[in-house]
This record gives sequence, structure tokens and C-alpha cells, in this order.
Amino acid sequence: MRRIIVVLAFVFIASSGRAETIAERAAPCLACHGEKGQSETENTPSLGAQQAPYALIQLFMFREKLRVFEPMNGMAKALSDDDLRLFSDFLATLPKPVPPADAGDPARMQRAQALAQQHHCSSCHKPDFSGGENVPRVANQREDYLAKALREYKDNSRHGYDATMAEALQPVTPEQISDLAYFLARVR
Repeated sequence: MRRIIVVLAFVFIASSGRAETIAERAAPCLACHGEKGQSETENTPSLGAQQAPYALIQLFMFREKLRVFEPMNGMAKALSDDDLRLFSDFLATLPKPVPPADAGDPARMQRAQALAQQHHCSSCHKPDFSGGENVPRVANQREDYLAKALREYKDNSRHGYDATMAEALQPVTPEQISDLAYFLARVR
């Protein structure tokens, strides 16, 4: 998988100057993140309807290696500030991810919804978890990716703009992280 991502990064960099439309330039991105912005790749986020300011900051962080994930660092390395804005604006226009057909286990959904309320998740991510400005959309994100991101915020291996996520997740147990990811992936 890593080799495929690296190859796509080189294709992206080589073609970014020749492609005419943002959709053509974004094709290598969508190869991993999903044709319409809904990822089908394990531990890879869906980018459809992601907040443009949030996506812009993340792309900048990847380009500057403030957020380290080698394939994304390679993809973003050659992008100008204008390219970053163009890509982030494009991602915001993609359709939002759809929840799984399975509405989920009612008891687990209720338990996780109570956790989200207890930890004030909707304060930043909005009551519908659609995010806003520099706060990501987490509604209907891939469950595996959500669990991974939440664990990384908790153990401080992934950094946000400030310590908010790390602090919010400190009292949350691994089982509760699994429940939160399950719930957010299925929010309706």
C-alpha cells in the first residue's frame, strides 16, 4: 500500500503542472481518499465536504512536515500556497460521506452519544458533527480512521492546533474511543 501511495505521489507531482482542471489534478488524491471523497481505503480519511479552512491547514502542515505522514508529505511538497487553497476549496465541494447502511447497535450508539455530550464534542465539531472553519467534519468519517485519530490525539502522537483534543481525550478509555468512532461513523 505504501508503495502505491508513493507512486501516486510522484504521478501527482509530475502531472500537477500539466493538468487543466482541479478535478484532474486531484485524481491521485482521490485514488486513496475516494473517487467522490468517500474513502474505501483502510485508515484513510474521507475528504468529501471537509471544511476548506481545515483542509488548507492540514495540507500546509503536511507540506511543511508539521504533520508527518510520508506519502502526504511527498504529495504536498511541491504545492504552492495557491495550490493548497485550490485543493482545499475543491475538497469542500465534494459530497459529504454517507453513513453505513447499518444504523448501528442502538445501545452502543446511545452510550457513545452520551460520551460525546459529556466531553462536549459538539462545542467545536457542531451538534451534527459537520465541523466548521478549522474544525474537521467528523460525521460519517471512516470508523477505523476516527479510532486511529482519536487514539493518536490521546497519546499525543498527533497534534492539533492546541492541546484541546489531547486534553478532551485524557479521561476517555480505549473502549470509549471505539464507541465514539462507531457513533461518529454512523451519525445521521
